[in-house]
Amino acid sequence: MSKLIPKLLAFALLCSMAISQTSQFSLATEAPTDEAESHALSNALQLTFADRFFKAGESYFSPDDSKIIFQAVEQPEAGQTPKDFYGMYVGDIVRDQQGRITGLANIKRLSPDDSANTCGWFHPTQPDIVIFGSTISAPSENTAPGYQRGSGRYRWMFPPEMDIVSCDLNKADGTAASLRTIIGDRQGYLAECSYSHDGRHLLYCSLEENQGDLFTYDTKTHTKTHLVDSPGYDGGPFFSPDGTRVCYRSDRRGNNLLQIYIGELKFNNEGTVVGIEREFQITDNAHVNWAPFWHPAGKHLIYTTSEIGHRNYEVFIVDADPGRDGPVKYGTRKRRITVADGFDGLPVFDSKGTTMLWTSQRSEDGRSQLWVADFVLDIDATPMEMEPQTHAQKQEPREITATDPESGLIYLYNPTTHKLTAYNPRTHKQRDVSDPDEISKAKKLLENADR
Repeated sequence: MSKLIPKLLAFALLCSMAISQTSQFSLATEAPTDEAESHALSNALQLTFADRFFKAGESYFSPDDSKIIFQAVEQPEAGQTPKDFYGMYVGDIVRDQQGRITGLANIKRLSPDDSANTCGWFHPTQPDIVIFGSTISAPSENTAPGYQRGSGRYRWMFPPEMDIVSCDLNKADGTAASLRTIIGDRQGYLAECSYSHDGRHLLYCSLEENQGDLFTYDTKTHTKTHLVDSPGYDGGPFFSPDGTRVCYRSDRRGNNLLQIYIGELKFNNEGTVVGIEREFQITDNAHVNWAPFWHPAGKHLIYTTSEIGHRNYEVFIVDADPGRDGPVKYGTRKRRITVADGFDGLPVFDSKGTTMLWTSQRSEDGRSQLWVADFVLDIDATPMEMEPQTHAQKQEPREITATDPESGLIYLYNPTTHKLTAYNPRTHKQRDVSDPDEISKAKKLLENADR
């Protein structure tokens, strides 16, 4: 291990943390990208504005990148208060001759007035069909808050009437008649839904049987699979671009400090998802980590974290490489993407990975609105090539981690104390590594993480 220490110490130093709008058209407003974000983002634009929306957030691109679906609360009439729940909206992306996004047009409300809605998603092979979680009518007045952190500044509700519905954009008119329930019985919260890339499997969160579990539904065989049933709230799932893995967040320790996981899927002979083969824990810290989303190349996850502060959520990116053409890298090379006061989160990519869409409070009124920017980070480069580091960061090198693809154990090396430990993401237990053979194995894995 002595030969590994200088190399790991040097690597640790490198790896420090890194719509003015009318009813028909909105022209995005460009704001100078902060110099601290220039390594990752350029040409930042605000897409939704306070003249129509009190707040907006959680948006996703259509498969052909021509539209976005998002949730928002409209500005109330003079003297009235904003609605308590989000409505679901879709808008056409407007581009200039060079293909750069310049605004939104034809913004249309999909959900009925007074209903609660969340987590919209486009069908991957039927682009005029969208799905989202909706109560369809007004939710119960006694709906209790769901996940809540600290003072409740960040929380989301679990209305029992919320089901997963589909909507044909060609027939959408903002009424209940234009929605079709595809999963649910109005007795238990079902939402946080998305499809696999081929449209065969629907992935979602349900409170039917636990505090929040993940399920898949095979639209071909009509098979429902209880995918993740760990204690606590599991949610926010997405299929990897190739459909072989899922990412999600979990509060399985019951401490409201969400952590991010990846599960490698098991399939039967008919191609139906039947479970998770192996699970990898991507984050393990004293922060809220949520809203993971895949880069289209399938080797990185972008996510939201309170690591900078609970009143200043920011976006980070981390390795999520299964190692099919190189070493396995899960949770390594963590890099910070956004640098702004207030909330920045719920990041997503377009189909090419060249544009990032996210929710931010960086506008003048400090309320959540949609923003978009060119994503220019070289995700295969080391952090030093991407991010200049401050003196304070260099004085506090972080642990280096590597995952054993055979056992699923995560090895952590602290270059300050030279302590090597092994963490089991299934049992949540951590121990010192003292066995010579295991030290040798961990050394090779950690060296690969340095490449």
